[in-house]
Amino acid sequence: MKKNNLKSWLYLLPALLFLGAFMLYPLIDVFIYSFEEGYNSASQTSFGIGIYNYEYVLHDPYFLQALQNTFLLVIITVPLSTILALVISLGLSSIKKVRSLYQTVYFLPYVTNTLAVGLVFMILFKKTAYSDGLVNVLINLFGGSSVDFIDGPYWAKMFVLCFYTIWIVLPFKILILTSALASVNETYYKAARIDGTSKARIFFRITLPMISPMIFYLVITGFIGAFKAYSDSVALFGTDLNAAGMNTLVGYIYDMLYGDSGGYPSYAAAAAIILFVIVLTITVLNLLISKKKVHY
Repeated sequence: MKKNNLKSWLYLLPALLFLGAFMLYPLIDVFIYSFEEGYNSASQTSFGIGIYNYEYVLHDPYFLQALQNTFLLVIITVPLSTILALVISLGLSSIKKVRSLYQTVYFLPYVTNTLAVGLVFMILFKKTAYSDGLVNVLINLFGGSSVDFIDGPYWAKMFVLCFYTIWIVLPFKILILTSALASVNETYYKAARIDGTSKARIFFRITLPMISPMIFYLVITGFIGAFKAYSDSVALFGTDLNAAGMNTLVGYIYDMLYGDSGGYPSYAAAAAIILFVIVLTITVLNLLISKKKVHY
């Protein structure tokens, strides 16, 4: 038995070394940096140890704006994209003959370059000297006035960012949920139909509980992915996200390291730890909720 245990640990050793070197060590290193006040990356020196970096970050207007943008993005896009994906997946499941074709069509945006999709969205929404954009043309057709979705009011920019994010993540969720729906045992449906159960009751009592593990998986990964959003904003609003008022937490961390206001690794480390704590807290809460709501 001991030899088998030793052999198992030897098999796991490469993965453990990889995780330790590229995940655990950087996390510990960032945690230490976050408490080093006035850290200079060139000389590897600091003024002292304390919580000033956290105080600075939590009072920085750019960080607070990025925090607001990220939370709005998470709250809006994760539930909406999951519900839309579920509705579309249910529709695809009812047309079995061309299901594979539609799955491929819906999956295409997921494999398309993020910046390329962002460029298309800019063309659709951005007002220029020559055109108000296709979306504004449609708004004008229905009697509305043009809106500058890229350089205009905050609500308009947030709408485009949420729309873009949902568009990007929807294909993957549709693929997962369509596969989950196809794996539900038909025997349950046949038994329910024999008893004269309504379609709504079948959905809420059979379909939803059976695919709840996949829904939970998509919600968890959706939360984590939305909190790590950055390229979406860059694709739509350019690299100066602070000026556009559309920065995210990851964008703020990047700016503190490499942006125009860069050169502050201690502030970036503090912001990264705050982001880590937020994501970890939400993940743990979801795991606790899943024990009661998810049927394995």
